[in-house]
Amino acid sequence: MLTACGSTSNKNTKMESTENIKIESPKSIHQFKVTALDGGEIDFSSFKGKKILIVNTASECGYTPQYKDLESLYNQYKDKLVIVGFPSNDFGGQEPGTNDEIKTFCTKNYSVSFPMAAKVSVKGENIAPIYQWLTQKAKNGVLDAEIKWNFNKFLLDENGIIISKFESSITPLSKDITDKL
Repeated sequence: MLTACGSTSNKNTKMESTENIKIESPKSIHQFKVTALDGGEIDFSSFKGKKILIVNTASECGYTPQYKDLESLYNQYKDKLVIVGFPSNDFGGQEPGTNDEIKTFCTKNYSVSFPMAAKVSVKGENIAPIYQWLTQKAKNGVLDAEIKWNFNKFLLDENGIIISKFESSITPLSKDITDKL
């Protein structure tokens, strides 16, 4: 004789409280969409199958010349890598410009062609959701990370999972990064 699972005939069955249901954080960056520097949208799901290098940038930083190497890296590995810059004014007020001013600066001085997000906060109480995900193991499932200065870099694999985080001093064309591409 077979009995049905989940029968509703038992009047003593308790309903599970929704308070005990844990909502999972996205384990892949592909679930994020952010505003682009030009006001459009960057949909990370469109980068499936490519590695992603995310960099918090600033126009008035000692590391600002890394834009040149970021552009070179992007052009060299464009078939398998996308770079996304996130301008931020969180360190020393080194990104005071508006989105339009940042776009003009990046285009005029470094011919930046890789996607650039709108200016965000990468730390503190106003931290952007994508940076909450990047810096909290409880959300990304891989690592806890602290953004210590401009031009910190996160490398993610083709499935949108974090591979590594690099400090500002690691240049975009260093073997630390290129060996992982």
